[in-house]
Amino acid sequence: MLRYGTWRCDLYRYASGSGGRAESAAIPAARRPVRSDHRGFGDAEKPGCTGVNCIVGIDDVLRRLPKVDQLLAQRDVSDLINQFGRGPVLDWAREAIQRCRRQIQGGELPDEVDGPRLLERVVASLRQLADGEHVQRLQTVINATGVILHTNLGRAPLAAAAVERLTQTSGYTNLEVDLSTGRRGRRGARVRRLLARLTGAEDALVVNNCASATLLTLQAVAAGREVILARGQLVEIGGRFRLPDVFRASGAMLCEVGTTNRTYLEDYRQAMGEQTAAILRVHRSNFSLTGFVSEPTLQELSRELPRPAGVALIDDLGSGLVHSLESLGIDEPVVQDSVRQGADLVLFSGDKLFGGPQAGIVVGRRAWIDRLASHPLMRAVRCDKLTLAALEATTELHVRGDLTAIPVYRMLMQTESQLEDRARRLTAAITRLADGQGGPVPPMQIAVSQSQIGGGSAPGHVLPSRAVTIAAAHLDALATALRLGQPAVLARCHGDRLWLDMRTVDDAEVETLAQRVVSAGAGRHLQGDRGDG
Repeated sequence: MLRYGTWRCDLYRYASGSGGRAESAAIPAARRPVRSDHRGFGDAEKPGCTGVNCIVGIDDVLRRLPKVDQLLAQRDVSDLINQFGRGPVLDWAREAIQRCRRQIQGGELPDEVDGPRLLERVVASLRQLADGEHVQRLQTVINATGVILHTNLGRAPLAAAAVERLTQTSGYTNLEVDLSTGRRGRRGARVRRLLARLTGAEDALVVNNCASATLLTLQAVAAGREVILARGQLVEIGGRFRLPDVFRASGAMLCEVGTTNRTYLEDYRQAMGEQTAAILRVHRSNFSLTGFVSEPTLQELSRELPRPAGVALIDDLGSGLVHSLESLGIDEPVVQDSVRQGADLVLFSGDKLFGGPQAGIVVGRRAWIDRLASHPLMRAVRCDKLTLAALEATTELHVRGDLTAIPVYRMLMQTESQLEDRARRLTAAITRLADGQGGPVPPMQIAVSQSQIGGGSAPGHVLPSRAVTIAAAHLDALATALRLGQPAVLARCHGDRLWLDMRTVDDAEVETLAQRVVSAGAGRHLQGDRGDG
């Protein structure tokens, strides 16, 4: 009887009577013999073995897997240690060996497996793990999706002035020092003054994101008391974070009024009571209600709804627009309007339509801002020096009215003719580079496209755009090659074509994007002859 363990070649032949073929079907795959020359890492041929086509057992092959120390001594692996450090590479080495072991046991490797080839296979697997780690690093991405505030790509790209300010303040800086007096200063004092001046508010406060601003406001203003909110404004933001959950975390009690589609001023009036601490209005920045809908305006809530002293009117705008975009057909609330219409506190994000870094900004009446600033939670949600520096530089651009220096506004205000021109420059660059390399020129067309603002802003609104579309026989492979290269490129796939939307591609990125398209295609994924784009 054959043992599923260490196999002697002559025993296996003798027992099977036909070189092992008769009984191989009855042997589990994980223990089935494989072909090998019985040579390990410089080992002599195994006694009794007749050579290359000898049939051996699975355990013989498993013993030829390289040891961890042997793997770490390889030149390629040593280079990885210098790049990533010994600890991560040691983990990858163990995982690579384990992967190869599972492949052998599962019968997934070719029949002929010797020591040197196993070593090559394990080293290749280790490099794949290292490459996967490298791809996960934060890195530059060319956004060719047409989504301006792409949450997965970090929302608003920073203005050059903000990037310069980040560099200037990356070392020691006067974060909490008043240089004029030499005494301790207030963190973010200048950006708070700038934000108040910009929005017309009495004071301002900055925290690390708008969700933190909401949590801090609810806890500082209404912990243990009620906050009135229209049912149609009970929103969920990305990542399944829901407003009722924020209420529970803050300690404030939610008092819903009205229905999903219609809420009246009378609903608020009837809900008002001794436990009422605030009225909250939430802008539906990531979806819209249309049709048979109605709700009071902020001005009506401020001027027509009697509020006892100490009951705050809070407006959570989210998107953070501080310059009207009505000329572009974008109907999004403006922060200054909320301040003028009587909101005590107005909350919005720094990295959406404001065009700065991730931050939560609160502007409003000084008494309420002081209450938030002195709350213990403020210490947990405050910003670091780099966020404040980038936000300060961005706010300066808003105060000066230099909107074209802010990438989000520059992308929003681009004309169709400008986008058409950029598309033609891209197709020309791709053609020139492909011809220069002697490779095929992809079939390209310039197509009318639609861009989205994204990032929980102006839901449902699209902007006319232009895209360079490329026909590809293997669309997913081309998109993957673009995504995994340096710099990474994210595009849209539709039908059998790759769409590169020009609204989110900067002029300075056109040549680099052309190089990436040619290197990613290189005749492997592209189909057809030269297009006429």
